[in-house]
Amino acid sequence: MSALIDEINQLARLSRERPLTTEEKKWQAELRQQYLKNFRRRFKQQLSQIKVVDPKGKDITPKKARALRKSFEQE
Repeated sequence: MSALIDEINQLARLSRERPLTTEEKKWQAELRQQYLKNFRRRFKQQLSQIKVVDPKGKDITPKKARALRKSFEQE
């Protein structure tokens, strides 16, 4: 993941020095999409681990969140 961020940052620094070529712009867009895809996946994984409990200690996690948790457990 850090290699991906490093490449994105390198292209950003380069774009401040000179205009990026068409190929570089396409590569930058691909890298950004990969980064966002990974970010969203990790974020959903984190959300799937959350358990909602009422003041009495009863698990009131929404069904959709439980289903998401099961889908990540099967991967």
